Amino acid sequence: MKTKLSNDYKADLELNITHIREKIEEAKKDAKGQDVTLLCATKTVPAEVINYVTENFGITDIGENRVQELLEKYDELNLENVNLHFIGSLQTNKVKYIIDKVCMIHSLDSVRLAKEIDRQAKKIGKVMDVLVEVNIGEEENKGGISPGELESFLDEISVFDNIRVRGLMTIAPNCEGNAEYSKYFEKTYAFFIDILPKKIHNIYSPILSMGMSDSFETAIKCGSNLIRLGTVIFGRREYK
Repeated sequence: MKTKLSNDYKADLELNITHIREKIEEAKKDAKGQDVTLLCATKTVPAEVINYVTENFGITDIGENRVQELLEKYDELNLENVNLHFIGSLQTNKVKYIIDKVCMIHSLDSVRLAKEIDRQAKKIGKVMDVLVEVNIGEEENKGGISPGELESFLDEISVFDNIRVRGLMTIAPNCEGNAEYSKYFEKTYAFFIDILPKKIHNIYSPILSMGMSDSFETAIKCGSNLIRLGTVIFGRREYK
């Protein structure tokens, strides 16, 4: 997965990240007072490009979607002062491969997966930070806990000592515009401030992860404090 970083591409990366940070600051003026973490979604992005943006532009958080790709890149990544997250759908049989490599799993969506994360984390003496994925649009083809089951799900997974729920994550349905995105993001924010504190006591710096390349400004205005951006940073990519 090596590529030569041209000067033009380097300039594009710098310009993209500069513009994104400006947009984040602008969106925060209408937000709910939260700080915002910019996480670079690095699916299909070569390690040398990832290293370039983390080493030159102060990016501290990166996220991989696929276990196999994460493993292929892992030894090439410079992870000094960088947090590596797993942000994609995760099968239980793949947990053991990443449990010692990532700081957080963003896609907890079943008790079965929670049990396996807890089991593998216990083996290495780690408490794994996780986000519970909420299927806010209640779409049949998407993972995540339905809003109506969120409270009971948080109760069920509270028995696992080696999992620490840090917050919620959602991926909104494809929307026509900001008003439609806002509907889903505001609904998720309501769960975040309403249900989460009741179920997760003494939560440290709760995280609400929502907003991607086409919706991050709206998500910030609706209370998101972690955005996952790929295309607007790295350009459009070919997914296999």
